[in-house]
Amino acid sequence: MNIPFNRPWISGLEVAYITEVLQSGHLSGNGAKTKACQEILKEITGCESALLTQSCTAALEMAALVTGIGEGDEVIMPSYTFVSTANAFLLRGAIPVFVDIRPDTLNIDENQVESAITEKTKAIVPVHYAGVPCDMGRILEVAKSYNLLVISDAAQAIGSSYEGSDVSSIGDFSTLSFHETKNISSGEGGALLINNLDFAERANVVWEKGTNRKAFFEGIVDKYTWIDLGSSYLPSEITATILLSQLKFREFILKERFKIWNFYHSYFQVLEEDGILRRPIIPDNCLHNAHMYYILLDVKKFERGEFLDKLRALGIHAVFHYLPLHNSPAGLKYGRSVGQLKNTIKASYSLVRLPLWIGLSDSEVTYICKKVDETLRSMQK
Repeated sequence: MNIPFNRPWISGLEVAYITEVLQSGHLSGNGAKTKACQEILKEITGCESALLTQSCTAALEMAALVTGIGEGDEVIMPSYTFVSTANAFLLRGAIPVFVDIRPDTLNIDENQVESAITEKTKAIVPVHYAGVPCDMGRILEVAKSYNLLVISDAAQAIGSSYEGSDVSSIGDFSTLSFHETKNISSGEGGALLINNLDFAERANVVWEKGTNRKAFFEGIVDKYTWIDLGSSYLPSEITATILLSQLKFREFILKERFKIWNFYHSYFQVLEEDGILRRPIIPDNCLHNAHMYYILLDVKKFERGEFLDKLRALGIHAVFHYLPLHNSPAGLKYGRSVGQLKNTIKASYSLVRLPLWIGLSDSEVTYICKKVDETLRSMQK
């Protein structure tokens, strides 16, 4: 066996779509395929406006720029997240403020957000870890009380919902990733989803490199010019074409991923009952998207590095995930943390992600489960 952690799925439409774009003569961004993707994203998420970007990182950077978050402002976020969540705001001169995660979902602890708020706080950035929505009800309640923006990092959460609403339709902005490790992929790519229309016009200007180009094409102005800050955030039509070919198969993708996720979850129930590992916990008011399957080890019983090495020797490429941002060199230099963040530290040492991608055969998934079981039982201290 040689089972990689991830293998991008190909729908089969990519070549025909790319040929169509090549023949159209329009390879740069904001063409027909870009617009088609944006309309589908609006339809499936319920957001007010969608703009494709080169990555989720770019979408987060756009959100920081569009909202005017800047020098000395503070932005509250979990420490257990990817560096882009912090970098996007740090690049504007803001200060990332790190709080702990919940022990169950590994999402930002909504009950610790309020204690991190100061007069400098401008936004809360919940990260929907593993595609499981944060407690957006409580987060919105706190944000409203203190007049704060809510910018969701939904990089892993396309198709996930909170209390019946797509999680990307909740808050002022959401950002998506279409990296090759995500459910729906264009290799690289992302999107900024706008729910607060007060920012929609500026978002389009920033997206168009700081110009009023959109207004020009709509006939509102007779020529377009530089009117604001901006940058080159548009992906090419080739990227949009690959994304479109996957968006058309979004229901199939979700179904196939859940088959694998559910198999893992059922198999590992006994190991959880035996106190060997802990499975993901999904709140009753949330619907996830089977983005990731992870297990949490008891670090008193198991050494994660040794476990991963043993799996690799068996041909299973499982991996760990984030190292905490709050105690990283850059986190200590540029940010600040509130509390001891014990859950963050614990997750960073105990979490293992298992392979989950369309194309994994039943025999491969069974093999992974059996070898995880055998290996952990043999390692018990």
